[in-house]
Amino acid sequence: MRAVTGLVRFSDVLNRLALAGAVIALVVMVGSAFYQVIARYIFDAPPIWTEELARRAMVWAGMLGASVAFHERSDPTLFPGIARKTGGVGQMLALVRAAGVTVFAVPVLFYSLFGANWALSRGFLGRSLGREAEMLGIPMIWFTAAVPVAFAIIMVHVAASLALHLSTGAPPPEHHHPEDEPA
Repeated sequence: MRAVTGLVRFSDVLNRLALAGAVIALVVMVGSAFYQVIARYIFDAPPIWTEELARRAMVWAGMLGASVAFHERSDPTLFPGIARKTGGVGQMLALVRAAGVTVFAVPVLFYSLFGANWALSRGFLGRSLGREAEMLGIPMIWFTAAVPVAFAIIMVHVAASLALHLSTGAPPPEHHHPEDEPA
């Protein structure tokens, strides 16, 4: 049970880091878009890099936000009541859910690293390493890494949720948010 508790804590820490990263990316996105509007319409001199920075920050905000939504079970789901099932049926359904996520996430993670003939240079990240962002002049890997990072975080969340469900027979507790309580 200690290993399960440690995995759940690790998932929670990753979730907090992803949430902070998503918020920072959102601030960067909004800030660069705001700066572009001010520079364009007030100073008549829009910088060339603001739109690209806003787009790249949007990718990070979206990917990290998706991992947070998955952790918080705020992501869209077809059968929300299934996640609350207990006992053997609940454990079987937790396995099915974990398998579904894994079937989707593992190829994304695999092809993020590897391309044809298992070549790292032909994977999504490897190809991004050799390309530069047009206006920012930095390697694209700083932006494309958002995809495998988010999927890796989601896989940790899946493992933690499944381990907790299988070890206790009950689904993980709903995440408590004090701001949701009435004043």
